[in-house]
Amino acid sequence: MTCLLKVLLVIAGLAVAKILLFAVLFHDEVRAAQKRDPAAKSFLEVLLLYQGLHALISHRVAHFFYRMRLYFLARMISQASRFMTGIEIHPGAKIGRRFFVDHGMGVVIGETAEIGDDVLIYQGVTLGGAGLEKGKRHPTIGNNVVIGTGAKVLGNITVGDNSYVGANAVVIRDVPPNSTVVGVPGRVTKQDGKKIEISLDHIHVLDPIMQSIEELQKKIEDLEKHKGKTQ
Repeated sequence: MTCLLKVLLVIAGLAVAKILLFAVLFHDEVRAAQKRDPAAKSFLEVLLLYQGLHALISHRVAHFFYRMRLYFLARMISQASRFMTGIEIHPGAKIGRRFFVDHGMGVVIGETAEIGDDVLIYQGVTLGGAGLEKGKRHPTIGNNVVIGTGAKVLGNITVGDNSYVGANAVVIRDVPPNSTVVGVPGRVTKQDGKKIEISLDHIHVLDPIMQSIEELQKKIEDLEKHKGKTQ
């Protein structure tokens, strides 16, 4: 019994040490999750229970082995993480700091995808390829980008810094910085060079078609006013 108790104490000690290590190594990521998710009640809750963070931790380990050319081991870790979290990140993907996947179920990130710092991704997002070509075939996501629920960003394209991809958008062309993209295929709304805030929600998104209609309506009103003055 004493021997069993010692084993349990050792296991408990290792578990606590592991939690403390992750708390230090992924401190910024946990704080980013707390900042972006109003449901997050505490640092410990995010650290222990958020599958987006767990998927990122597993990816860091898998990516290390991938860079060491231990491809089978790397892929095995990523597949185990996929089973546990519902988030599939290929071990070859490059992910920056303070990356946060909110809820995360159904997220797929391809092998040659590159993700910058302070990126927020919602559930059902795909960063996928658009063909069977070798080499770089997945998107490059800039810094401070939000990708909404169910969005698909496909191919070797770039989404510029401070941009927002709306829910269920399908993006197959480059997106300039400081842009909002909506629709199928994705259309860039006019932002007049203004920075997109990371807290932007799925509702307050500019529609490029409505913007064009409003511009045409304004031109018609101006023409009618000008016509009335000349009569």
